[in-house]
Amino acid sequence: MTEQDLLFSLDIGTRTVVGIVGFHDGQRFIIKAYEVEEHKERVMYDGQVHDIELVAKAVEKVKERLEEKTGLKLKRVSVAAAGRTLKTCKAIAEQDTDPSAEVERDLISNLEIEAVQNAQKKMAEQSEGEDQSFFCVGYAVVNYLLNGSIIGNLEGHKAKHISVEVLATFLPRLVVESLYAVVARVGLEVASLTLEPIAAMNVSISSSLKLLNLALVDIGAGTSDIALTKDGTVFAFAMASIAGDEITERISQFLLLGFDEAEKTKRKLNNQIVSYTDIMGLTYETSSSEVLNEIDSSIRSLAEEISNKILEFNGKSPSAVFLVGGGSQIPRLTGYIAEYLQIPAERVGVRSTDIIKDVAIESEELSGPEFITPIGIAVTSYFNRQRDFLNVTVNGLNVKMFYSKPLKIADSLIMMNYNPRNLIGRRGNSLRFKINGKEETVRGETGEPAVIYLNNYAAGLDRSITNGDVITVKSAAEGKPAEAYVRDYVSNYAEKTVYINEKPYNLNPVITINGSESNMDAAINNGDEVIIDYLDTVYGLMKYLDISYFDTEVVINGRKAGVNDTIKDGDQISYTAYDRTETSGSEKGDEKANYVNVTINGKPSVLMTNKYQCLFVDVFNNIEIDLKKINGINAMLLNGNKANFTDVINEGDKIELYWKEK
Repeated sequence: MTEQDLLFSLDIGTRTVVGIVGFHDGQRFIIKAYEVEEHKERVMYDGQVHDIELVAKAVEKVKERLEEKTGLKLKRVSVAAAGRTLKTCKAIAEQDTDPSAEVERDLISNLEIEAVQNAQKKMAEQSEGEDQSFFCVGYAVVNYLLNGSIIGNLEGHKAKHISVEVLATFLPRLVVESLYAVVARVGLEVASLTLEPIAAMNVSISSSLKLLNLALVDIGAGTSDIALTKDGTVFAFAMASIAGDEITERISQFLLLGFDEAEKTKRKLNNQIVSYTDIMGLTYETSSSEVLNEIDSSIRSLAEEISNKILEFNGKSPSAVFLVGGGSQIPRLTGYIAEYLQIPAERVGVRSTDIIKDVAIESEELSGPEFITPIGIAVTSYFNRQRDFLNVTVNGLNVKMFYSKPLKIADSLIMMNYNPRNLIGRRGNSLRFKINGKEETVRGETGEPAVIYLNNYAAGLDRSITNGDVITVKSAAEGKPAEAYVRDYVSNYAEKTVYINEKPYNLNPVITINGSESNMDAAINNGDEVIIDYLDTVYGLMKYLDISYFDTEVVINGRKAGVNDTIKDGDQISYTAYDRTETSGSEKGDEKANYVNVTINGKPSVLMTNKYQCLFVDVFNNIEIDLKKINGINAMLLNGNKANFTDVINEGDKIELYWKEK
């Protein structure tokens, strides 16, 4: 074994530092030596280095003793960041969509990227103004929402609005820098960096099992770290804030022991009889069941806290739970976790190092579950050599990512804060306007999506990337804005020729836009109100000719015409002004008629009355109703309100009549 063959790994924990030296012979990882050193003071808090110098002293002692055992100089080391240093954050991204088009996978992926970036922003805001940055080590979709309702999969649906909620996990850059600083103090160089939960999982759960929804719980001294798998990868990390120390403290109180003695007693609870010496110097022996009954509530609290965290981050009970770490050996714990998760008891188990494949462990002292993570770091260091960080170039910018999982193009865009809205070609702006009072909407053209190249070849967001890759993203192009012209809405129109007082007239629609006269080739803008008058009634024609129908007798094809009679192509029309003679007293004469322009059931109409005012009852004298088909009036509305027969009708009023047919 030479210095080039050596693989040196460190598990820098809250209470101890574990060092392992070994090598890989091409088939197995062979452990040649290991050392454990306890911190003399509390210099680590929840996996975070707080006193670099004192942590470095413990690391230096482990390094020196391993160098003595191997006879070789140790220069490079593999380390791991504690799972409890990871930060999790939920965030949501949402977007309005075209309700006429199906939601595509690319749009969903882009929204997931945006949601993760929103989580990154929230993490930065929570770092209290410090210049803190984070590496995203994984994320999971919590919910897809379609028009505000939760749905299993957005793809293929049509919607006005979609949302994606994610749970993202981040490793603070500060944690990485402090680990690097510790090993640098003792003359070491970091060979690779991984995460403790991933290292533990690499040796305790095979790749094929990661396809299942599993939970791995590393129960340490101060915290219990949780990693969750499904679909072949670790998708979420969590932390329960209690662990083995709570059990130790309860034993200390019950048996009147110092903390170290209580810790030793805790490790004996799997024996039938435990012996201990209390703070008075008196030695006792008692059954482990008696101690367990006294601390049972604390064990239940630990199990409940772990179970609640699994449910919170997994959304449901996993298929199975594996426990590692020193605290995993506490009796009754596996049964209580199964009880809280409502899964069979045999699906919660403790993983010891004897299940690790392709690793030669020569010392029985390394057999306990507390050595799963240190051995995992050593084994992972062999497979992850030079892969702790991955560097790629995106649009000319260098992007550095933490290699905690197989990385994709999407991960690089998340890290560089690329705006995912630039990946989807947006529709051009829509037009909304009114034609004869009816709302119309014209949508813009669909845009061109972004084009992504990986090393000059077209690629998708899910394409895997490796160190040194060059990624180019050409932003999406927005579609052309909507266009509309009056001619698009002059439906089934044919020019009419009529004869008025024997003179031919060509009748074209009279068009106004926002009250101003226009033409059929005019463009319609957003918010316009367009009126198209086809001059197809007597009243419309008389108004166009600026002739008062009520002062005129109109005849069409030899028949006296009513105000709402339709004009057809080729009609012979004549009009003659009335010769009105005023009468007085009791003599009957023609009173001057009043007429009011109204809308009846959405159609422009003119009401005529000889009264001083036009009343609602006059409506029935001006419209044709086939009484043989009518059962009765259902509703009479004037400007949307219930009408009475004596209500006064004013210019521009809207009248609605509904009746039942026999």
